[in-house]
Amino acid sequence: MGPAPAGERSQSKRIKSEGGTTTIQSLDHDILCMIFAFLDFFDLVRCSVVCKFWNTIISKSKLLQIFYSKQQRDSMDFTNNSTYSERSLKMYLEKLAMKHHRLSLLEGMIDVDHWKGHSAGVDQCRMKMGLILTGVGDKVMRLWSLESYKCVEEYSASDTIPLVDFDFDESKIVGLVGTRICIWSRNGKRSIFPSSQGTFVKGLCMRYYDPEAVVGCEDGTARIFDIYSRKCSRIIRMHAGPVKCLCLSDDHLILSGSSLGSITISGISSDQRVATLRSTDSTGIRTLCYNASSHLVFAGSTAGYASCWDLRTMRSLWETRVSPNVVYSLQHLRNDTSTLVVGGIDGVLRILDQNTGQVLSSCVMEGNMLSISQNSLGAIGRKKGMRLSEDTCIDSIPRSDRPPITCLAVGMNKVVTTHNSRYIRLWKFKK
Repeated sequence: MGPAPAGERSQSKRIKSEGGTTTIQSLDHDILCMIFAFLDFFDLVRCSVVCKFWNTIISKSKLLQIFYSKQQRDSMDFTNNSTYSERSLKMYLEKLAMKHHRLSLLEGMIDVDHWKGHSAGVDQCRMKMGLILTGVGDKVMRLWSLESYKCVEEYSASDTIPLVDFDFDESKIVGLVGTRICIWSRNGKRSIFPSSQGTFVKGLCMRYYDPEAVVGCEDGTARIFDIYSRKCSRIIRMHAGPVKCLCLSDDHLILSGSSLGSITISGISSDQRVATLRSTDSTGIRTLCYNASSHLVFAGSTAGYASCWDLRTMRSLWETRVSPNVVYSLQHLRNDTSTLVVGGIDGVLRILDQNTGQVLSSCVMEGNMLSISQNSLGAIGRKKGMRLSEDTCIDSIPRSDRPPITCLAVGMNKVVTTHNSRYIRLWKFKK
């Protein structure tokens, strides 16, 4: 579930009674169990991730297991040999969550919250673990709470060296700063790699898969660094032109997109190319993402095309012109094999079918402000999102309602976008 407006969030863990206001934690265990017993399966799953207190009660009460067993008995494919297991419940919950995510993206009402996050244009974002990391323009990275939109941590790069790319995990921030890789531990201390004795040419993009970071360079190479020994272990010739984007697979493959229009695949542990992928659209590759669950790789081009290949066969599956101009970013929710979210220079947020490339929904913001609240850096505004019909003329929509989407990240029923402006936007899809 997405965060509530600030006015609602302050009451999110309180219940009003005749005697005043009572915190959820003070309610009796048995009372909560009785309340939870009235919920349907999906609402119960949602409650289980609200806080550790609720999760413990729901887990110990076996309510999820009871619902799951009943669901199995009522299903047509139930047999007497069907038994409950923790693994089968987990698989069922994941399937249910992915189905709800898809329905929310395609049919749900849309709220768009936006707040000023930086003093200069911010054009990159990452989202995971209930946190959003944003930055680049003002050389400051900020980590935001998805629940409160408060800045919880801040990391600064040198005033004289540009911040190029970044990512994060539970313990650290890894950033490409000029011709160096920097690591910030989550307590704020920074460690800087030496620039490989002056041989590290200009880096254009970076991804890491602990313990290795991969930098795509202007000279067409990918340089692989060991995060802990701080040494460049390999240099792989990927393209004749600059490496514009990267993604890494779980089985240690590097996928790189070139300004010349090709995608090269190489093993992270060797300097040999595995394959080269090409689309009929010969323009430059601007963004890449890889789905480990389906083994599909997706690319967005400078001419507005989205393309897909199956990495098991190295065959092209589809290619769709989704935008009249550059596609800057495309992403999907981890483990989702159904939907792909795409954004670009025309400012329209599009949801595609991963398997066919069909555009299933197109969204922009409506102009009217619904509400305004405050966070530590200023106002939080809320607007409604609007779904466009197939025959809508994009040029008739004011640019203020569709600023260019320079980067996006996908979470459960939500998408965060940056626009090379000072503002960060969170799209919340409610089914």
